[in-house]
Amino acid sequence: MRAIQISELGGPDALREVDLPEPEASHMLTPGEGVLIDVEAAGVSFPEVLQTRGEYQFKPPLPFVPGGEVAGIVRSAPEGSDLSAGDRVAATCMLGGWADVAVAPAFLSFRLPDELDMAQGSGLVLNYHTAYFSLVTRGRLAEGETVLVHGAAGGVGTATIQVAKGLGARVIGVVSDEEKEAVAREAGADEVVRSDGAWKDEAKELSGGGVDLVIDPVGGDRFTDSLRSLAEGGRVVVVGFTAGSIPEVKVNRLLLNNVEIIGAGWGAYVMGKPEVNREIGGEIERLIGTGHVRPIIGARFPLERAADALRLLDARGATGKVVLEL
Repeated sequence: MRAIQISELGGPDALREVDLPEPEASHMLTPGEGVLIDVEAAGVSFPEVLQTRGEYQFKPPLPFVPGGEVAGIVRSAPEGSDLSAGDRVAATCMLGGWADVAVAPAFLSFRLPDELDMAQGSGLVLNYHTAYFSLVTRGRLAEGETVLVHGAAGGVGTATIQVAKGLGARVIGVVSDEEKEAVAREAGADEVVRSDGAWKDEAKELSGGGVDLVIDPVGGDRFTDSLRSLAEGGRVVVVGFTAGSIPEVKVNRLLLNNVEIIGAGWGAYVMGKPEVNREIGGEIERLIGTGHVRPIIGARFPLERAADALRLLDARGATGKVVLEL
């Protein structure tokens, strides 16, 4: 089968297309069983940029096939799974997704509703489960609250906007330019502010004194202003650091306004909790049914141009979900 491999840690330029044997229906998280998938689309995310440099927390031995999220057709599924051969599926496989055939654990594989195509399916599990986990499981979002979303035009950002709107929240998106503003509004943002402007003050004014929840997959210099943008009792949920730097906080800021900083590490939390995955999967399926969840697809690349897909993300030029189409 065709596959893209990281064989050295040299950034996106080090990716190579190779010919490998097809995997067996066994996954590292569930040895001896797994959902074997004929891949039609694979998602591209910032962790894969970091993996090409050895900077991501999960460091598989070289060489390895990256790609943590796929959509395709089930070839086989383990006994007891609710999937069968021939089903359309969206799955998180952790590794190995950038190939013609991939294997995922059953508890991270979900039947793909007819409302979504394969490209949308490849951006469903990682981004939308992360969004729900960040908003609800960790952020304790209540209907009617105001959510500020950094990186609002990206894959996680657009997913967070859609899920928050589906749960009855008001959403303010933070973006860097006019093109990204259009994407954030397409995702459903009620208001959009620019990251290079006085976004903190604008957000406080738009929310009537402060936002209830900040979802931050960006990090960097804006983090302190995220705390300043909160209403009393507000929460900042840390999702990632696409800006490349991890902020530090003087904790007296938390005391002054009775606010919180909350970590949202979806992957680490759900790996040993199949029931949590089923619960979140059910909620995302419900939001697909109500029309709120519709993954926004940005750039599309063939498998052999995976390096170009990573360069786009690395340059922070991506909007929506970047996808490899097989």
